[in-house]
Amino acid sequence: MLDLEQWLRGQCQDYRFDLRGVFRRDSEMAVWPVHAADAAELEARLASGGHILPLPKEPAALANVLEVSIVDFVLTRLRQIDGAEASRGSERGYPDLEISGAAFGGGFHAIDVKCARRSASGNTTQSAITLYTGNTYFRHPTLHWPGVPRPFDDYVSHLDLIAIYTLRPDLPHRVDDLEIIVQEPWRIASRSRSSKTREYIGAVKNIDDLRLGRGAFETPAAFYGYWRRFHFTISQEVQRQYELALEATRQELAAYRAASEGTSTTEGRSI
Repeated sequence: MLDLEQWLRGQCQDYRFDLRGVFRRDSEMAVWPVHAADAAELEARLASGGHILPLPKEPAALANVLEVSIVDFVLTRLRQIDGAEASRGSERGYPDLEISGAAFGGGFHAIDVKCARRSASGNTTQSAITLYTGNTYFRHPTLHWPGVPRPFDDYVSHLDLIAIYTLRPDLPHRVDDLEIIVQEPWRIASRSRSSKTREYIGAVKNIDDLRLGRGAFETPAAFYGYWRRFHFTISQEVQRQYELALEATRQELAAYRAASEGTSTTEGRSI
């Protein structure tokens, strides 16, 4: 049986961000045909022919590109392991990747990809990484929320793949000096939200602390206790989702009890 956290650390050491920009099919500068002896020459010829447009600099848009690339890489590596199963999460849901199978001891594991730009000092992230949405699936871990494949507590483990990069506005691929850190979210959590306007749980910003798993909490119990007591704002939409999730759970329990009682009755009659 493989230790998923250690396996991910090993695999992520091999990851290379090789997206060089957005491909433009044709250009006024294009010269045909294009011949190249290797990847480097192909990139140079496409760039000189106006076929490569820069990736976005906006953090959220660039993070989406990175996240898709990293999840694709991990999925490719997982296909090489007997007894490993995985499915990609929804675009705005949690987690980004769900891993299961006998290779990792059974059960379901939630893998979320986070991206953060280095600050000018190089010692911290430009902004705090978001670990969880605090007022929905995290606050009510036994309920099945929209955008989450199963209740939060049904996961055997939660792991974050944190991609930290230096922004290079002068390069079409934008990303330089990429480092991927693998940590359990509670180990890198702070006591502050990552946003002043949204109900997000924030991580510590010091990069050494992220590497070492040196957050604000000594134990998982301390982390969950603090953030589940935190006074998050509950909007009308979140309240509606909570009521729907609660009712769905009640119906599932009722169906389970009815099925169990029916089985017991059948067994009693057969004696």
